[in-house]
Formats: sequence, structure tokens, C-alpha cells
Amino acid sequence: MNLAEFNAASPAAASDVIRPAAAIETWVQGIVDARPFESLADVIAYANEAAAAWTPDDIASALAHHPRIGERAAGADRESTMSRSEQSGVDASDLDVQRRLDAGNHAYEERFGRVFLIRAAGRSAEDILEALEARLDNDPDVEIVVVGQQLKEIAALRLEGILDD
Repeated sequence: MNLAEFNAASPAAASDVIRPAAAIETWVQGIVDARPFESLADVIAYANEAAAAWTPDDIASALAHHPRIGERAAGADRESTMSRSEQSGVDASDLDVQRRLDAGNHAYEERFGRVFLIRAAGRSAEDILEALEARLDNDPDVEIVVVGQQLKEIAALRLEGILDD
């Protein structure tokens, strides 16, 4: 959907279009209510500002839609398709990296009680693994801030793809 179509869409249709970027309803509704936007850059700037209000509960609800790093999202919906594309740098044929990602995912979930999240687009499996292993040492209060920033980056990239079709 292009920006003009997004600006003209019904609130329900506009919400449905951007929800795969980050399924945080107050954020989605805020962006929809702020229309019309003059440019995609304005949408992204507004979305980034609106993301500052995300709570740990908002982030937790959004994470429910994210697969583990190294696991391909199932389904044919837009969010699953985007997730598979974003993780294209994670090569399942490297068994050592895959084994370490799996162990790291489990250790992260045990430590923080949620799925590990990182903007995977443009990153190799080794880069992601290095970040995962480093973040295991984070204090939980620091880690939720890191997760929120990663989610914000993912949402911005997804909005660019959604509204630039």
C-alpha cells in the first residue's frame, strides 16, 4: 500500500495494514489517528516517537508474534513472511551456529522470560549469535530497554516495507 492509499484508508483497514510492523494496539491506533502524513519519513518519525510510550507489557505482547531467532515463522500472513525475510541471514545449514543459537535462545528465555529479539535484517547468523551471547549478561532492566529499541527498529523497517509497496 502506498502512502496516499494508507492516508485515505478507513481506520480499520489502515490498522490492519500496519499492525504487522508491531502488534501494539495503542501504537497502531496512534499512527492511524495521526494521519494524514506527508511522507514516509513523517510516518517513521511519528512511529518512533509513539514507540517511546511502549511499556514492558506492550513489548511482551508484541514479542508473542516473533519466532525465535533461527526458527522460521510458519504461516502465510504478512508478519510471518516479513520475519522469514528478516532472518534470511541465518543459515540453518551451519549446524554449529544453529546449535549455539538454539542453546542461546533457551538460555535467554530462561533468564528473561521472553523470546530473544534483535533486528535480524542485514545481519549474519554469527553477528546475531554474538549479540545474543553478549546480551545474556545484561541486567533485566537494561535488557528490556534494548529489546524495546530492537522492536522499534524492526517496526520502522517493516513500516517502510509495508507503505512502500
